[in-house]
Amino acid sequence: MKENPMRSLPGIPVLLVLLATLVACGWLFLQGGGAIALAIGLAAVALFLMLGAYMVEPNQAAVVSLFGKYVGTVKENGLRWNNPFYSKKKVSLRVRNFESGKLKVNELDGSPIEIAAVIVWRVVDSAEAVFNVDDYESFVHIQSEAALRAMATSYPYDQHEDDQISLRSHPAEISDRLKEQLDERLTAAGVDVLEARISHLAYAPEIAHAMLQRQQANAVIAARTRIVAGAVGMVEMALAELEKSGTVKLDEERRAAMVSNLLVVLCGDRGTQPVVNAGSLY
Repeated sequence: MKENPMRSLPGIPVLLVLLATLVACGWLFLQGGGAIALAIGLAAVALFLMLGAYMVEPNQAAVVSLFGKYVGTVKENGLRWNNPFYSKKKVSLRVRNFESGKLKVNELDGSPIEIAAVIVWRVVDSAEAVFNVDDYESFVHIQSEAALRAMATSYPYDQHEDDQISLRSHPAEISDRLKEQLDERLTAAGVDVLEARISHLAYAPEIAHAMLQRQQANAVIAARTRIVAGAVGMVEMALAELEKSGTVKLDEERRAAMVSNLLVVLCGDRGTQPVVNAGSLY
């Protein structure tokens, strides 16, 4: 089922002609005699033809069918007229937003999370929207939540590897994947998804505190790893400069003590308290 554009007559000129016909019928009726039957017959036909007038608003389409058979779609704005036997169903072509509720699902690693999304969509094929599904708005809502659940179970919440895509660290990529899944599901209903993005993402309440501690621990480990790597580089540079300039010659024991002191100073959480040696070097 594909949309088939069809023409319609402008409604205002048709209504003016029909109103003029009714006026003429009234004049014939007043003449009396055999003109009365003619006036009644013309008035009945004119009133019946008025049933073919209908309104089409901007960004709206009228899906026209005849006794259950699809005839075409009218998109001209304003007052239009078609065969009174045609039935017309209005379909909005405007851009619409839909925000899913907070869904509780298990992400790729099995941890329960809460996730919600905002879907921006519109109808692009009115015939498919009317005849391919029972209720295209309900179809969009249900399929959007189903696609969001499927997508959430395919990715981890946090990134564990450098090249891994996760729900929290790659919002643009996740939105693109969600849009692709929605396009596949909603094409049959004549719906085009303009944008899909995550609006809410969090661990489920029962594990939120534990996961927060885990994130904090990972952050501390990452920070400590970087601090130690930098401190080792600085110690190596300091020893190399001392040996190069020949300012101080250290044996292995004093070199080890100096390395230990420098690492304590550079890696400590708090400011160190230096001990000044007022005697000899040893």
